[in-house]
Parts: sequence; C-alpha cells; structure tokens
Amino acid sequence: MTLQDLGYNDYFEKLRIDNNLEDFEIGRVIAEHKGRYIVKNEKGEFEAEITGNLRFSAKSREDFPTVGDWVSLLNYETDFVIIHSILSRLSILSRQAVNKFGELQIIASNIDYGLIVQSVNRDFNINRLERYLTLCFASKIEPIIVITKTDLIDEHNLNDLLNKIKTRVKKIPVVHVSNETKVGMGELKKLLYKGKTYCLLGSSGVGKSSLINSLTGENRMKTASISEGIDRGKHVTTHRELIPIINGAILIDNPGMREVGITGSSDGLESTFEKIYDLIQHCKFSDCTHTSERNCAIQLAIEKGQIDKSHFENYLKMEREKEHYESTVVEKRRKDKDFGKMIKHYKKTRKSNKY
Repeated sequence: MTLQDLGYNDYFEKLRIDNNLEDFEIGRVIAEHKGRYIVKNEKGEFEAEITGNLRFSAKSREDFPTVGDWVSLLNYETDFVIIHSILSRLSILSRQAVNKFGELQIIASNIDYGLIVQSVNRDFNINRLERYLTLCFASKIEPIIVITKTDLIDEHNLNDLLNKIKTRVKKIPVVHVSNETKVGMGELKKLLYKGKTYCLLGSSGVGKSSLINSLTGENRMKTASISEGIDRGKHVTTHRELIPIINGAILIDNPGMREVGITGSSDGLESTFEKIYDLIQHCKFSDCTHTSERNCAIQLAIEKGQIDKSHFENYLKMEREKEHYESTVVEKRRKDKDFGKMIKHYKKTRKSNKY
C-alpha cells in the first residue's frame, strides 16, 4: 500500500515541502483511542503518541491529531512512532461537544464526502437528516444521502419516503440500498472515487457496519442483532477507524451519534436552508420574526406550499442552537481570559513577596 492509496496527494506533498518536513516520514492517522493513535503508511501500521512539545503547545482539541490527519513521524521502532506535527487540514468535520457548551468535538479530518446513513425503519427522521447536511456543509464536505434496509418496506412506501427527502432536500445525491439483497449497491459504488475519503454519519443501528462489509467485500465489521422493542440495532462501533474500500476510496467509520449539535458556522445553515435564507433576504419587513407578521415572505411561502412548515420550524430550532453556541463560546473565552489574568496576577504577587 502506498501513501496515495491512503489519500495522499499533491496538496499534502506541497505542505510537507513548505514546512521543511522532507526528512520526516509521513503517515495517516487511521484510528484514535484515549490519546493513543494508530498511524499507517507504506511501511505498515504503528502505534503512536504525540511529542511533549505538541501536547504542551496545544490550545484546544483541534490541536491534537484526529482520524484522517496526515502527520510527520519521528523515532521509528518495530511497531511504535512519535507524531512530530500535523499537516494543515483540508477539512475538519466537527459538532458541538455533548454536554460541553462552547466546545467542539472533532469527528475526523481531510474528508471529501460525508455518507449520511439513515434506515427506512424508525431511525428515519428528515429533521435529523437536515442536521447532518448542515454538519457537512459547515465543514466544506460534499454530502451523499444513503437510505438503508430497503428490503424492510415495499416499493410504494419507499417511494413515499424518497419523495419526503426530495421535497425538503435539493441537489444532493440520494441512494437507497439493501445490505441483504445488495439492491442499490451498484449505484452507491459509482459515487466512490479513487483517492477520496468518505466518512459515515448516522445513528447506531442504521446498518453502517453491514454497509462497510458490503463495500469492502469482507466480513470486516461486527454487526449486532435488531432489538424487537425499539426496532434498532445495538451500538457496535466504539471508535473511529479509517478503512480502504472498493474503487480505491477510503472510508472513515464513525460511532453512531445520538446528538448532532450545531456550532457557530452560518455557512452550513445557509446551504441546508437555502430557500428560506433567500426568502428572508426578500422579506417585506427588515425586523420580521417570520412567525406571525402579516404578508411575511416566509409565512406566505408556507401558505402557498412552497416550503414545508416543519422545514422552517427545524431551521428556527437550529438557528437558535447556533446563536446559543456562539454566546457560550464568547462566555467561555471571557472566563478563560479572566482566569489567565488571575494566574498572572498571582504569579506577580508571589514574586514580589519574595523580595
């Protein structure tokens, strides 16, 4: 296996040269678990840790390696290396950290496409689908919607479900597949390109592990039985992992996400709710709340059936989350700044008291 098989290209080679890293080996982080990493290159797979300097200089979670990163390496041993530095990322897939307001959780980096996976059973939720789309758009990642377990419903119900997506989601590829019958796999494989990196996004039990097995042609990932009580598979994947699949594409598996918290980027919302943003720009009232005002462009569009009411309500909810996240980031920075001043004052006072 070469670096190119793992997604290495001219962009990263230029970064390597520009940062005077020609004397270092290069590898890609393919797995991460509690501060320990697995790095892969043409020489094999290695356990890895970061340098003390990299750890000391890190200001946030974004400064640590994550799955998908290209890194320079030191101190080759039999099966262990040291990560010296992280090459600048093409993209960062992130969400609001669960129960940690104002903080990001990095999911993966250097992703080209996000495979948003939902199943036709109880998991299907158009509002959550829009959240995943926003996540991808905010990260400059091209989304592809994959509907799984189509063998569980008839053609009429499947078409109804696909029409619901088409009503709310525009210009995004939608593929429907069955891991049991393999129907639709051919269409999905046509969207997998050599050297491109894909990330699986979806809840637990939507068939992501079965999908990986279908795309690798191996029984690589464990699958769990469906719970009759909730009509869902059990949580199988526990960590992120980079996996080469067919057509020379690379896939990052990702644990199921129950929550998809919106961060402060407005780009994602504007792309997901493009028509709503356009109507807001042309609304008659500059200070319109778009909820009850007479002749409001949004409300008129809802009345005429041009946009779905639940689509707009989902936009409002996510916009509020974005604003709340932005306010918590500002508050967190203020507290960090105040704490830094307190420490600085303490050190200065302690020094003066010595003399």
